[in-house]
Amino acid sequence: MTGTPRLVATDLDGTLLGSEGRVSARTRGVLDELDAAGVPVVFTTGRPIRWMEELWEAVGGHGLAICSNGGIVYDVARREVRTARAIPAEVLLEVATMLRREVPGTVFALEKTTGFAKEPDFMPRLAVNLSADVPTAPLEDLVDGDVVKLLARHEDHEPEPYWERVAAALGEQVVTTWSSTGTLVEISAAGVTKATTLATVASEMGLGPEDVVAFGDMPNDLPMLEWAGTSYAMANAHPSVRELADHLAPHHDEDGVATVLADLFGLSVDLPR
Repeated sequence: MTGTPRLVATDLDGTLLGSEGRVSARTRGVLDELDAAGVPVVFTTGRPIRWMEELWEAVGGHGLAICSNGGIVYDVARREVRTARAIPAEVLLEVATMLRREVPGTVFALEKTTGFAKEPDFMPRLAVNLSADVPTAPLEDLVDGDVVKLLARHEDHEPEPYWERVAAALGEQVVTTWSSTGTLVEISAAGVTKATTLATVASEMGLGPEDVVAFGDMPNDLPMLEWAGTSYAMANAHPSVRELADHLAPHHDEDGVATVLADLFGLSVDLPR
């Protein structure tokens, strides 16, 4: 990148947000200054829409968010899905059959444009998964054309070996990644990543990768960081992310994204953390 970035793309958990999942006063101050300067900030997250409601106002209440690892572009001001990149139902069912065969004991949940659904044995200890309004049934009864992310979970494997087994079993017919430290793999349609969706959003603004600075901390951020003209891994990032990124930002609990952006854009935000 030459000159000042024209678009900011940032992951949320472990990146823009602190350990408590909140936007600090200093970070909000930087976001407000960028907004006033007309610099678009696109929030790129593995989170589904349902986990974003309490954050919309904290991050400005407008603009665009890329949710579900690129599966959804969400218009924050209108509170509506702008575009969705769903997994074809037949591919999803084929993938599930393969994983049940290759890694017996795998259970599934679905993130849809219409909400969350799960198999009965998917992480039953979580209160959110016990809610009466969460559709719960065998996977085959839940699949439709609105699924943007398939979640594969195993209770008896260590995270990284499981991630690797799933990726090896499924190959390139879908995109597999992970953004948590648990034994959970996030599966999107072929070609759907934060990077490919961000590239489309940027192109619609007349921008290319050379205009973008991106921030991330986990392997689901790798394609985006590789695509962006300038990339930052957080000091707390997964080793693979620190190895790939161009630069290292301070820890997310030290307002690392805000610190870098204030420097890049010449901002003077002096607020408590």
